[in-house]
This record gives sequence, structure tokens and C-alpha cells, in this order.
Amino acid sequence: MSFSRLWTIARLELTQRVRTVSWYLLLGIFALLLVGVTVLAFLSYGGWGTAGPGVYSVVVYITLLLVVLVSPTLSGNSINGDRDAATLAPVQVTLATTGEILLGKFVAAWITGLAFTAVAAPFFVIATFAGNVDPIAVIVSLAVLIVETGVISAIGVGLSGILARPLFSVAATYLVVMALVAGSAIGFGLIGAAASTEYTVSYRTAEYDPDTGYPICRDGSETCWDEPEQMVCGEWQQLTSRTARFDYVWWMLAANPFVILADAVPTRYDRAGNPVDIFGWLKYSVRSAQSPMPTQPGWDECNPDYYTSGSYESPDYEGTIANTVPSWFVGLGAQVVLAAGLLWWAWARTRTPARVLPPGTRIA
Repeated sequence: MSFSRLWTIARLELTQRVRTVSWYLLLGIFALLLVGVTVLAFLSYGGWGTAGPGVYSVVVYITLLLVVLVSPTLSGNSINGDRDAATLAPVQVTLATTGEILLGKFVAAWITGLAFTAVAAPFFVIATFAGNVDPIAVIVSLAVLIVETGVISAIGVGLSGILARPLFSVAATYLVVMALVAGSAIGFGLIGAAASTEYTVSYRTAEYDPDTGYPICRDGSETCWDEPEQMVCGEWQQLTSRTARFDYVWWMLAANPFVILADAVPTRYDRAGNPVDIFGWLKYSVRSAQSPMPTQPGWDECNPDYYTSGSYESPDYEGTIANTVPSWFVGLGAQVVLAAGLLWWAWARTRTPARVLPPGTRIA
């Protein structure tokens, strides 16, 4: 494989993209969107000096969202689009191998997707200098963002080589990417809710005077709010209900690009023990799904010591994250395997001489 030929193909692909005015218009719209999002994020997180981690995580996620929405269009017709335009066959008869053509188009699609990250770079800098942003979080988040852009680009280029029609390959790329993003979340919610478990809660309540609304007291006093042992209580009752078992299906979120990003970034906490950015909040939400169903509490109004959930306790964010299993490397590995498999399949469908072509495929 020749790097020179590979880069020539990538450079030709990039030249075709940057010649269009619509490309610069798209980048300009994205920059304006980031301006609005950054301002709103600063206002939401309390202004300059305290908003750094939160604003930075918002900008990173908006950038990833745009990559997810735009990259399938930019990469989903790389090969079959050239075939339809009769520009692929002249390249195939040169010294460039099928692998060099395929990888050149993949590199071009990857660089095109990274253009959005380049546009977002000034906003990353602004959020970083707003204060309290962990340099490790910056490095890890940007690395994951770059890799995710490459994975989505590889999926699009692979499907463009597998499917004969550009429209179908772009649609298929969107379907695959949305299956990773939205499909994993929908499947997690629906299957977790379907695999629910029945539980029973025992409880006992005090008897209340219908006229005063106060609990009835054993000693006949008007009120005994401060003396629950004096309350007249009714019989014990049981309430049967069902709870979702997300601990069975938490692994379905492992390959979600947004979950991978959150799970990979190290989490920092404020003085109250709360995550300081969206990465941490999303990581806690996903990690908490790994915990099995807790013992369902009951309550007794006549014995406050019996309460197991009578008062609100703040969740242990740091403890939950520390005692659960990270899954970002498994999800990212699954994405890389999927992208590599599609590229190999595209290579097999694009290599020459071709023995079998789809009906109606244009050769030259």
C-alpha cells in the first residue's frame, strides 16, 4: 500500500467537497449554533468562573450531535456516488489498489467530519479558560470525539461500497448510526420495562380525625404529632407493584456514542458530591442502571424508627460510579469491529476485476 496514492485520493475527495459553497454555509451555521449554545450554557451554569466544566461538556456534546447528524450524508455516497458519476472506474485502472481507494475515501470523510471539531475549537478554549476544567477530561473527550467521528465515517464509506444506490446507502448509514444512538436507548427502556419484577410493600398509617385533620391520640389529647407512639394506627396493609429491571439490559447502552463519551471521561465532583458536568451526570445515570433492584421500603406512621425511606437522601454519585463497571471500551471496541467489518465488505464488493455486480451497476 502506498501512502502517497492513498493521500492523493483523499486530497481529491476533499477538494471536491470544499469547492461547494454549501459546505462553508454549513460550517457557518454550526458556528452560529455554537455561539447561542455557549451563551445559554454560561447563563445556565452561573456565569464566568464557575461554568467551565459544564459549558465544555455541552459544547462537546453539541459537536458530537452534529457529527452524528451530518457525517452519514458526507460519507454515505463516497463510493457508489463516484460509480454513478462514472469517476470510479478511471481511478480503478490506475496503480491505486482497491484498499488505497477505500481508505483514501475514508480518510477524506474522517477529515471532513473533523472540520466541525475544528470550528468548535474556539468554544472549547473559551469553556476551558472559564475555569476548573480538568485537562485530562479535555484530552479524553477530544480523543473519543475524534475516534467517534472516524467510526461514523467508516460506517458511511463501508455502506457506500456495499450498496449500489447512493440514496439507499445514505439512508442505511443513518439507520445504523441511529440504531447506536437512539435504538440502544429505546431498546434499553422498553426491554428493561418489559422485564419488570413484582414487589410488595408493607405499610401502616395513623387514623385521623375527620374534623380537625389531626391524628387520633390514645390519651385523648388534641394532637400528638411529636409523640407517634400515642397515635392510633390502623391495620397493616400491603401494596403490590412492579419495577423495571434495567440491571438486566444496561449493557445495551455500551455502544451508544454519547454514553461512550460520558463513561470514558474522568468524573469530578463539587463540594456537595455532585458531578460538575454533563459527562458525570450521564455516567451516573447509566452506571446506576447496573445496580440490582433494591429492597423495597415500607413505612409506619406510628413508629418513625421503622421508616426506611421516610426522608430524602441525596444519591451517592461518587460511590455509585466508583462501584460499578465501566463499559466505554467494550462499546467502542464493538463500534470499531462493526466499522472494520463494513469496510472489509466494501473492499470485497469494490475490488477489481469484479466477477459479479448488482443489476444496473454502472462500470464506466
